[in-house]
Amino acid sequence: MKSLEDLRRMREEALKRVNVREGDKDYRVVVGMATCGIAAGARPVLNKLVEEAAAKNYNCTITQTGCIGMCVYEPIVEVYGKDGAHTTYIHMDPEKAVRVLDEHIGQGHVVDEYTVNAVKK
Repeated sequence: MKSLEDLRRMREEALKRVNVREGDKDYRVVVGMATCGIAAGARPVLNKLVEEAAAKNYNCTITQTGCIGMCVYEPIVEVYGKDGAHTTYIHMDPEKAVRVLDEHIGQGHVVDEYTVNAVKK
């Protein structure tokens, strides 16, 4: 930080990250962060979701939760819409998480091959 403008820019970036984690948005993205999720790699997934959602100004909040109850499918990301519908994405990694943001949040299209329903078929 070398100037007041640098400080302002840092403040704006921090506010974007906070707004992604809180706020009234069209979508709520929840990452399972219980011990099983963390052990399976949920932390990099959460970090990438927060980073990408802030960078691309997606209309969503990113939060974390405890055990979702399907440890074998971790890391798990659930996307909730304002209409109450939700989609459960499984075996996520940071690259898959970016695709979910771009297609589900950005375009409104569920990425079917990453969902729990795809595994059950």
